[in-house]
Amino acid sequence: MTPFTAAALGTPETLTLGLIGDGIGLSRTPAMQEAEGAAHGFRTIYRLFDVAAMTSPPALGDLVSATEQCGYAGLNITFPFKIAVRDHLHALGPEAEMLGAVNTVVFRNARRIGHNTDLGGFSDSFATDMAGAERTTVLQLGAGGAGLAVAFGLMQNGVERLSVFDPHAERATSLVAAVGARFGPDRVRRVETIDGRYDGIVNATPIGTARHPGVPYPVERLNDRMFVADVNYFPLETALVLAAKASGCRAMGGAGMAVGQAVRAFGHFTGLEASPDRMMATFLGLDG
Repeated sequence: MTPFTAAALGTPETLTLGLIGDGIGLSRTPAMQEAEGAAHGFRTIYRLFDVAAMTSPPALGDLVSATEQCGYAGLNITFPFKIAVRDHLHALGPEAEMLGAVNTVVFRNARRIGHNTDLGGFSDSFATDMAGAERTTVLQLGAGGAGLAVAFGLMQNGVERLSVFDPHAERATSLVAAVGARFGPDRVRRVETIDGRYDGIVNATPIGTARHPGVPYPVERLNDRMFVADVNYFPLETALVLAAKASGCRAMGGAGMAVGQAVRAFGHFTGLEASPDRMMATFLGLDG
């Protein structure tokens, strides 16, 4: 893709982006994208479209159309729209096609192209933060929009046997079929309870966020031989991550995945290479 120039998008000085989701008021993505744009010499405006804050939220398709018509260069998409947004796009990039979920939409030449940057973001973060961790048996909680990207990332990082729990049986069954087709059906299964002993627990549900508080796994079952990973980052350390650390577990939150997916999204939006270190510094700088 040709690198971004504001003039090419018909906006002399500004790149306009947005995020569509439910309960996204604490998202750090706007700051990361705006600061990275500034570092590359152009102004970026990043707006949130939080359906939780809307009295009468428009239909997803209408919201996507409206932003395109208003000159946006693209959108990020998060819970609970990563799968549904596919119906409003013209084409999918390879990762989005493979996973069936979209978290980045680029508007170019009257076409809407969907991408998935969650897979790379999670996979890279897990590889770094969990290097050397035992991963023979892992339990994944959640099979929604981010769930397949997380599952693929776990398999890419050497998980031998993955169990998937989701109260929506059809969703979990679909995820298991997709993972099995790519990595082997003997390496993944759906479980109806969270009983059992595992080397690690991965939370790919929204439980633990400010919008959906709680702990998705019984903390009394945690022990110091396990690892715990949570894809959520607001709060930066969820109740699950805090409980895991208190139990002596090796634990990681969603910061690395958030930054990793944002780095890749910036590339899709602009055709330019973002700095992971700079984006992480922006991300962490919002704590105060």
